[in-house]
Amino acid sequence: MTVTRGEKRSPLAVDFYRSAVGKKWVMALTGIGLIGFSLAHMVGNLKMFLPEVDGRADIDVYGEALRELFAPIFPEHVFLWIMRTGLIVLFALHVHAAYALTLMNRRARPTAYEGPRDFVVADYAGRTMRWSGFIFLAFLFFHLADFTWGIQPAAPEAWERGAVFANFVATFSRPPVTILYVVAMVLLGIHLYHGAWSMFQSLGINHPKFNLWRRYFAIAVAAVITAGFIAPPLAVAFGLLG
Repeated sequence: MTVTRGEKRSPLAVDFYRSAVGKKWVMALTGIGLIGFSLAHMVGNLKMFLPEVDGRADIDVYGEALRELFAPIFPEHVFLWIMRTGLIVLFALHVHAAYALTLMNRRARPTAYEGPRDFVVADYAGRTMRWSGFIFLAFLFFHLADFTWGIQPAAPEAWERGAVFANFVATFSRPPVTILYVVAMVLLGIHLYHGAWSMFQSLGINHPKFNLWRRYFAIAVAAVITAGFIAPPLAVAFGLLG
């Protein structure tokens, strides 16, 4: 692109993001951050299975520690909201990059291939990547409203701020919510599998010698996170927690 005199150039980072390569890098890097968050959140959820601490559920102690993180350097809740804001930015960049790449691909190929070529090149996880991501995002808003914000029309009195264990049990004592959660976690696992596999290629780390290990890594990430998220709700549903 030729820059005329007086024309203000965009910052290098903005120019890079406008390219397909830049968007793929953003998707890969934000994907790494979201995988890290998913692992941390999964480990936190597994505290449901730990014994009580001084008469309180371990996960309640954990939740309180998160709210008081780096206090008194930061006021209570402040650092937690800094992390939440960073997570929202990661989500926003990831979704926008995915959407922008979709538009770029459609403009480059306005007419779909005739025949099964797409299905030969990409596996099921890759073909459903966008759908699984957006469906999970919609579920996430429901999950936050239901569990974190306490918006439970069926039983609003069952939710209590700060009572993580009790709220968790109340939420997943409802079979429809548990089924919805399990389905959403399976979709998340499918999304993570393809994302963990493809992010190396997006970052230029792609060689036939590494492909088998990339596959193992993607399977492990998807399986561990999916199983870790599903275990506590199923334990509540089958009466093992409560």
